[in-house]
Amino acid sequence: MHEVLHPIQRMLAANAQWADDVSETEPRFFEESAKGQSPHVPGVNFSPKTFWIGCADARVPDSVITAARPGEIFVHRNIANQLRLDDHNVLSALRYAVDYLGVQHVIIVGHTECGGAAACLGAAQSPSLSLDGPITTISSLPVESALNRWLEPLTRIAASLQVSSIPHAEALPLIQVENLANTQTITDAWTKGTRKGQAVWIHGWVYELKTGRLRDLNISRGLLVQAV
Repeated sequence: MHEVLHPIQRMLAANAQWADDVSETEPRFFEESAKGQSPHVPGVNFSPKTFWIGCADARVPDSVITAARPGEIFVHRNIANQLRLDDHNVLSALRYAVDYLGVQHVIIVGHTECGGAAACLGAAQSPSLSLDGPITTISSLPVESALNRWLEPLTRIAASLQVSSIPHAEALPLIQVENLANTQTITDAWTKGTRKGQAVWIHGWVYELKTGRLRDLNISRGLLVQAV
């Protein structure tokens, strides 16, 4: 029992130490944080300007690899950093980020050695792939499993776009940034403006696990009349 609980106990102890350290150096930090993350709250500086859509992979913690403080990045993470146009989870987070938090930058962040990307692109290149029915991206799981259902749209996109010549880590952000540009939230921001009047730009990045560096894929989009 002790071995099972040890990682949990370690996390709780580390959190307590972190909270103590922050309170010692910035006594009002948590008090201010508790007031909210919206810029309209007087005296609160917790207003994120960036919405990060990344992979759930534990090796790519957004705040750690960017040395960000709590309150600086609004985050959504899932398997293979997908931005699906039928996923109300990410679409609601996007709408909230743009309209109510006033974020200026939405970033799709892929990473090297991504298991989800490799599985989707591998299945898309399989000679036995058929697009006429449900797709089993992960062959060891039933076709109706939650993971296969989640990955199927990405496998279909990869097959239709024939992205086999593009590195896995780059292919996913390229696909997802295109989806992002077609969301109602981004379309509204670019054609009608935003509730808070901010410019909105979308970007595609890749995190290199072997170096710890983020790489800009130079596929950013926004209105030319808007300033970053």
